[in-house]
Amino acid sequence: MVVAEVKQEKSDENSVESLRNDIAAEPLFTFEILKIIKDAQQQHGLRHGDYQRYRGYCTRRIRRLRKVLHLAQGDRRHFKRKDVTQAHLTDERYLYIPLMQAERAWSYAMQLRQEANTEPRKRFHLSSRLRKATVYADMLNNLCESEKCDARTKLEAQAYVAWMHGSLYFELKRWKPAMENLEKALVVYEKLCGALSEEDQIVYKQRCDELDPSLRFCAYSIKDAGGSASSNLEELLSLRSSVHGDLLDTLMSQTRERRSEVLSEAEWRGRTLAVRPERVRGFLLADRALDKRADRPDIDQLERHLMDCKDAIAAVRDEMKADNVSTKTKQTGASVSSLQYLLSYLTYIRLNRTVERNLLMVENARAALSDNTESEGTRRTRLRCGASL
Repeated sequence: MVVAEVKQEKSDENSVESLRNDIAAEPLFTFEILKIIKDAQQQHGLRHGDYQRYRGYCTRRIRRLRKVLHLAQGDRRHFKRKDVTQAHLTDERYLYIPLMQAERAWSYAMQLRQEANTEPRKRFHLSSRLRKATVYADMLNNLCESEKCDARTKLEAQAYVAWMHGSLYFELKRWKPAMENLEKALVVYEKLCGALSEEDQIVYKQRCDELDPSLRFCAYSIKDAGGSASSNLEELLSLRSSVHGDLLDTLMSQTRERRSEVLSEAEWRGRTLAVRPERVRGFLLADRALDKRADRPDIDQLERHLMDCKDAIAAVRDEMKADNVSTKTKQTGASVSSLQYLLSYLTYIRLNRTVERNLLMVENARAALSDNTESEGTRRTRLRCGASL
């Protein structure tokens, strides 16, 4: 009986240990909130300021997500509210539900702001919709605080919540809390810009530019109301060096791990370059392997490496032509400059490898010439010795 109990306890411990290992092996969710909402807004009406169309898209997206994830709120006759909880975080798509709910309420508020120019009473409805958006944003932030989400997701959720609360307080003309929340969002987005690659920084820099006029208006309104705007700004700006330090360290370590697994970025002359073409990634990996070799490569290996470099340069030029046609590149222009810098980096590698190959050819030629000279001298010595005999 005792032996059976001991075996049962050991089996329970093994099952618990295996469960812990399975949980630890689960990949972390990376939920790029700002990029997701910006892409959705540009594709569904906000490029032309059509908030009603974007609100309809959010409603349809929520309905599709609830149907696919089997999280319907009752049936046609009865309504039973079902919110997303921590227990549902087995799929990244569950995070889309509170995000789309917040975006739907926010877009309705922006639609009411446009209509409030002719109907001032709609500003009351506008405030209630923004409050609802902050509730859903807080719900999203609580979900992203889970251990299943990585550091970038947590930072983006905090910035999104701060921006939503700042928008609400700005609409209510509560300038000090509006300024605090908007400044908090600005700090997080600036920190994310410093931790991510150049290609991923575009959306965050645009959001920082959008926040700047609102912050200056809040500072002006606080000063106009009799407060000291300069002291408030100094207190808020002093947070930039200390806020979210632990999360940013975690984000940097996770980014380095991903870079080591897949070569998606390269660093040259203090600048980080996004490497998108697969052929260029393979060439850069081969170039690193060539530098790590213990023995010196021969001329044939360098010739093949230079041919691969030529193909990589051609792939980058094709990518530049494709980006010149796209609308995104015409609007920002940052992607083309990054590709041009990558092209300069590949040209630099090609020139270095060409010089290395030429020096190796010179050394081989000198060695062959010295061998020929020695053999010629030996032959002449033998001829002289034979003539003297």
